[in-house]
Amino acid sequence: MTDTERTSDVMQIEEFDAAIAWQADHAEINHAPCTARVIRALAKVRETDTATGRRMASWEGLTLKDAMPLRIAGGFHHLLLSGEDERLARVYSGQIVDQGQVDALVCELVETYDTQLLPWLDGPPQTNEAGRSASIMAGLLWLAQRVVPRFELFELGASAGVNTMLDRYHFQLGETAVGPADSPMRIEPEWRGEGSPPAPPADFEIVDIRGCDVAPIDLSDPASALRLKSYVWPDAPGRMARIDAAIELARADPPDLVRMDAGEFTTAILEWPRKGGATRAMFHSIMWQYMPAATQQAITAAMEAAGAAATPDRPLAWISLETDPATFRHELKVRYWNGSDRDGETHLLSHAHPHGAWVEWAGR
Repeated sequence: MTDTERTSDVMQIEEFDAAIAWQADHAEINHAPCTARVIRALAKVRETDTATGRRMASWEGLTLKDAMPLRIAGGFHHLLLSGEDERLARVYSGQIVDQGQVDALVCELVETYDTQLLPWLDGPPQTNEAGRSASIMAGLLWLAQRVVPRFELFELGASAGVNTMLDRYHFQLGETAVGPADSPMRIEPEWRGEGSPPAPPADFEIVDIRGCDVAPIDLSDPASALRLKSYVWPDAPGRMARIDAAIELARADPPDLVRMDAGEFTTAILEWPRKGGATRAMFHSIMWQYMPAATQQAITAAMEAAGAAATPDRPLAWISLETDPATFRHELKVRYWNGSDRDGETHLLSHAHPHGAWVEWAGR
C-alpha cells in the first residue's frame, strides 16, 4: 500500500469509534492527555438522549476532514472559559484522570447545556496557532537563499489571521533570530535536528501579507476572540499566552483578511499583475485536510500553472505545514518555481510539533 493510499484510508474513517480513537490518540501523542480524555468521552455522549448526542450518532460520512470531535471539544472548553461551568477545570488540570469519571462528567454537561453545545457541531474548528509560524518563517528563510528574498505572502485558511501577522513576530529559530525585537509575540521553539535555518539576507523583506478564510474571526471582538481560545487545547497554557499576544497585535492593526473560499482566493491572487523583484508565496498550516478534494486539486493545478510562467525575477513558492495522518507527523514542505530545471520539486525541510513547541530541522 502506498503512502497516499494509507493517508486516504485514515482520512476516510467512517466508523464513529475509530474516528474518536484516532483524534484522541492524536491529542495524547501531542501532549494533551486531558483533551484526549474529553474526546474519548464522546463515545458515551453519542448514547445520551440529547440533541447533541443524536446529531453525533447520525453523522453521515464521518471523516477526519469533519474534525467533529474537535468541534464539540471547543464547545466544552468554552463552558469553562466563559465561566458558565467550571467542572471541567479538574479534568483539564489533570486532577480527574479516570476515564469513567470523565465520561460521566461530560455526559452531565451535555444534558445540562445541550442547546448551547449543539451549534458547535455546525462548523470546523478554528485553530490557527502562532507557534506554527516558526516553521513557516524557517521555510521563508530557506527560500530566501534560493529566490528573490522579498516576499508577497498569502495565507489559506487564515482563521483569525494569527499567522497572517507573522511579519510582526520575533523568532528565535535555533541560532537564527529574525523579526522585530520588541514584538509582544515571542516564537522560540525547542530547536532539534542539525543546524538552524539560514540567517535572513540583508534584503530579506515581507512586502505584503494577506489571508483568506471562509469564516474569518475578528480578534477585536471579545466574543469572537473567546471562541477562538475555546479551540485551543487547555493542556497547553503557552498557547493561551500566544493567543493573547495575537489579540493585542490585531487590535492595534488588524490583519488583512478576506472572507473567501481558498480556491477562489488562490486564483484571484495568482491573476494579480506581477512586478519584478519579489517572490509571491502561498502558505498554510494544518488546514489542507479540511478542504474538499476538488478544492485541493484546483489549488494545486493553479499553482503549477502559474509556476510554469515563473521567472528568476518573478518566482512563485508554496510553503505548507500539514499533518501526515498516517504517521501523525507535521511536515514543513516547500515548492518553488523560478524558471529552473528543478521547478516544482517538493522539499521536506522539517517536522514540527503541531502547536510549535519544537521544530526538527532537516533543511539543506
